[in-house]
Amino acid sequence: MATTASAPTNDSVTDASVSAPTGSAKRQLHGWEWVKWRVLKPLASLQLTVVLFALSTALVFFGTLAQVDTGIWTVVNDYFRSAVVLVPLQIFFPRTISVPGAFPFPGGWLLGGLLLVNLFAAHTVRFKLSWKRAGIIMTHLGLIVLMLGELVTGLFAIEGTMTIEQGQSSNFVQHDRYAELVVIDNFTDPKVEDVVAIPQSRLRPNTTISDPQLPFTVEVIQYMSNSVLLDVNKSKAKAGSRNLADRGKGLQAVAVPKAEVPGASQEQMVDVPSCYVRLREPGTDRVLGTWLMSVWLDNQPVEVGGKTYQVALRWKRTYRPFEMHLIEFRFDRYEGTEIPKNYSSRIRLVDPERNVDREVLIRMNEPLRYRGETFFQSSFDKRTEKTTILQVVRNPGWTLPYISCAMVTLGLMVHFCMSLATFLRRTKP
Repeated sequence: MATTASAPTNDSVTDASVSAPTGSAKRQLHGWEWVKWRVLKPLASLQLTVVLFALSTALVFFGTLAQVDTGIWTVVNDYFRSAVVLVPLQIFFPRTISVPGAFPFPGGWLLGGLLLVNLFAAHTVRFKLSWKRAGIIMTHLGLIVLMLGELVTGLFAIEGTMTIEQGQSSNFVQHDRYAELVVIDNFTDPKVEDVVAIPQSRLRPNTTISDPQLPFTVEVIQYMSNSVLLDVNKSKAKAGSRNLADRGKGLQAVAVPKAEVPGASQEQMVDVPSCYVRLREPGTDRVLGTWLMSVWLDNQPVEVGGKTYQVALRWKRTYRPFEMHLIEFRFDRYEGTEIPKNYSSRIRLVDPERNVDREVLIRMNEPLRYRGETFFQSSFDKRTEKTTILQVVRNPGWTLPYISCAMVTLGLMVHFCMSLATFLRRTKP
């Protein structure tokens, strides 16, 4: 008599080993059973887990080496917030030796996604849902929350700074990873600044920008992601580059491109962009001149149609419906030394929309949380010690790492206590 084996039930699946049905039963798997044994079992492999952790360790190593040549945020975006990254061979050799070429490597998001799939598959195939596994399940859920927190941070987190001089107010956040070319009209109404901003993404060489809100047409001749300004009278500037500007502050200075600020740099913290733009009068297409615009420089006047506008390349700004007034900035040192003990900012927060008008003290490790943003006491102007620099962070997933740590800690404690109780029962006389 022919007999037919059946797929194992949940009761026959143990944590130690999982084997798919053998014999003729392999051809009779349908639906969920087929997915479980043919798709999820290979993904739940412990060997796959070890390989993914090894690749993640290698990725961190590659990203650390890459910071010798590139900036921190470039490394974060290229290596850890991407699916695939091209790792240059140059990072493994001294920079005095030129080594061309690169090899593809899985990025952080791809490895993190595969680890999540591996973890879900393992719980579906290898682990039984029982109270004995409560600690392990909670620990794994904590790891899932941690990975999801990084995903939310990478997609939605926004960072910037708010600089306020003592006695002054500010209502905008400055983002030093992005620049914008702004045209300011304070001629029509001296009390109001009408600002038109051109984002950095549009400032590409050989690009013409025209808009009804702009009083002139902007032609981008050259854009430098990082630059340094040299005096036009110095021989180095004359030999090193050609002065493209014929108007404004570009008559006294020349912008020279620089390599991206590496993450290991101790001198310059961020890239400082510059650009050369040719402005044309709309309609007539008459050339008004060529200007050097740079974050290193202040606003420059441009006259067109009998009106004078202020034009500048500056860090991107995002404005808030409230303002902060710096009442007092304190920088305390340990007595007899220059070592900082504490620095703090006494702020007056004014928000007409919510009828808020109160004083707030922002200190080291004591930030202000308001309207979904966190204001940290980050730095200050070291020349005057009267200007505070607040780091502003908007991160909808900021609580997820704390929740993850709590879940992992509680899960390990539960697992330890249950294992200890089992051990004591077995060794009891």
